[in-house]
Amino acid sequence: MYAIVEIAGQQFKVAKDQKVFVHRLAGEEGDAVSFDKVLLTADGDNVTVGAPAIEGVQVGAKITRHLKGDKVIVFKKKRRKGYRVKNGHRQALTEIVIESIGGAGAKKASKAAPKKDDASDDLSSKTVAELKEMAKSKGIEGISSMKKADLIAALQK
Repeated sequence: MYAIVEIAGQQFKVAKDQKVFVHRLAGEEGDAVSFDKVLLTADGDNVTVGAPAIEGVQVGAKITRHLKGDKVIVFKKKRRKGYRVKNGHRQALTEIVIESIGGAGAKKASKAAPKKDDASDDLSSKTVAELKEMAKSKGIEGISSMKKADLIAALQK
């Protein structure tokens, strides 16, 4: 079983008992943290995708240590100008161990809006050519000079 979870603005594919290095998290070593922005869970062939996140699913983790990443050298140079700048950077990281992926059977919240069977919504989504064909079949005259709004108004009568 694995999950794709957003931690500190980045997305990670995590599984149980996996070690992950993330940007520095608030908390002491040994603290338990949970992440509720789970974007996807998969358990064999059962895949649940959120829109954008899955409701009721959390990933539990434990902070094992805080550390600094490898040094990254940033060297800037403009040729023939004598301009050279050398900077270094070490990212502050936190190592976490994924302890649980909970509530994987939860279903995402359904936001089913009631559908409107309004003719105006159906007509406004059609093209002018389709509206002209409909008006022609109903026997409406003068359709060649009508605009889309006029065609819709004439068809609704």
